[in-house]
Amino acid sequence: MPKVSEEYLEQRRRHILQAAQRCFARKGFDQTSLQDIFRESGLSAGAVYRYFKSKDDLVQAIASGLFERLVAIVEEPLSEDPVPGIEQIIGRVALALQEMSGQDGPARVVLPVLAAALHDPAMAAMARQLLGSFRARLVDALTRMRNLGRIPPDTDLQAVGAAVFALLPGFLVQHLLVGDVTAKTFELGLSQLLAPEMLSRPPPPRRLKGSARKAPPARVTRPSR
Repeated sequence: MPKVSEEYLEQRRRHILQAAQRCFARKGFDQTSLQDIFRESGLSAGAVYRYFKSKDDLVQAIASGLFERLVAIVEEPLSEDPVPGIEQIIGRVALALQEMSGQDGPARVVLPVLAAALHDPAMAAMARQLLGSFRARLVDALTRMRNLGRIPPDTDLQAVGAAVFALLPGFLVQHLLVGDVTAKTFELGLSQLLAPEMLSRPPPPRRLKGSARKAPPARVTRPSR
């Protein structure tokens, strides 16, 4: 019996993942059955089970591949000279999400997975692991940006990483569901939000009610006689 090459096995694995991705993107996680994936891939149950034992395994592989691509997009600009600002880097991530959110794109799997994680403990554990890992990589990138002098040395990197990460699901929701927000709009808004004139400044002193002083009456000068 001829030996199956590693390249063939990897191609077969990618074929199954692409079929599952199309099913999840069209019908959502809960509404997709393994039978749907068998039909979409054109493979038998045994052929699919050789690579993936459950829908959870398939979702984890799809989501892991998506986050690996996003991490690479975050880390790549750190070798550029000069290193781009954080708004440009996150803008590139948003653009990648936009490009991967087409009809059968992997970004469309994110929202159904997060919805399923709210009531499925296994999915919740997987989501925590994947999201936590991605956020940790964001913090690593921010650390390198701080070391390069691109952000202030006293920055709370964990807090900034959490805030930056929180922006991306919001962008994806608006892009997919509202439909009027693009990566270009997102990056423009982020750059303006981070502009110095938009950051916190001491408010002007409040004038208490009744404390306004009336201007003194004008003095009337009489002509000298």
